[in-house]
Amino acid sequence: MENKAVTTGRSLKIILGIVVVLFLGTAIYTFNLYNESKQTQQQLTEEKARVLQDLSNMAAKYDTAIGDNKIANEKLVEARDRIKGLIDSLEVSDNNVKSLWRYKKKYLALQDEMDMLLVENDSLKFQNAQLSTILDSTKVQLEERTIFNDSLLAQNTELAEIVEDAAVLSTVGLKGFGVIERSSGKLIPTERARRADKIRVCYTVAKNKLVTEGDKMFYVQVKDPNDNVLGLNSQIEFEDKVINYSLISTFNYESNNLDICEFISPNGKEKFAKGRYIVNVFREANLVTTSEFNLN
Repeated sequence: MENKAVTTGRSLKIILGIVVVLFLGTAIYTFNLYNESKQTQQQLTEEKARVLQDLSNMAAKYDTAIGDNKIANEKLVEARDRIKGLIDSLEVSDNNVKSLWRYKKKYLALQDEMDMLLVENDSLKFQNAQLSTILDSTKVQLEERTIFNDSLLAQNTELAEIVEDAAVLSTVGLKGFGVIERSSGKLIPTERARRADKIRVCYTVAKNKLVTEGDKMFYVQVKDPNDNVLGLNSQIEFEDKVINYSLISTFNYESNNLDICEFISPNGKEKFAKGRYIVNVFREANLVTTSEFNLN
């Protein structure tokens, strides 16, 4: 009986020892497992932070590339927006190996895409810079050409005005004097007012190669000592000037000197008055030449 009790006590001690050993082993394993899990979680958190930082750096590079362009590259904008969406998704994701690896793979793919897009963007920037240089050069050339054309136009306009001013007929040798007209048609100059039958006005049209050939005219005005206009005494108006003329002297100009004489009769049966007579020749409203003579 006593031996049986001793045996039973020993068995209980052995079982108790085994239980204690198992408990200690389980506690140690659980503690180690907890530490490993905590360490793994910390590693996952750190790796997640690194991936987030890499994605943020990538987005910043896109922002810089987009900011360098006056016209944003649509491919760069789209890629940047996808990265920002991935960052937002990663920030709220679970910290586990599977999830983190999936985001890591996406990051690596985006890295390759970014390298390609940035190289393409640099090429476009270089082409745009070349184009801008060409456009600036073309603009300068156009401005220089415009200045040259404006200067040429001004010179041509000035030259045209000079030619227009020079392309007019002038007269030389204007003379007026009284004449006695014989029945035979012979004309005898006279300075006696009571003997003069007509007043003769003669002048020479000077040759001017700038004037086109054809029919031309001058207005001849003869004023007596009382300032009366002899002859037709007709009136013609040119914008702001009115001229009373004695006769219209018409002729055919052929690019050579041309001698012309015209005659003016007294009004009715009256004789010419004694005194100073003035002869004016007008080309439209412009006075070409003037002369004077006396009848005694």
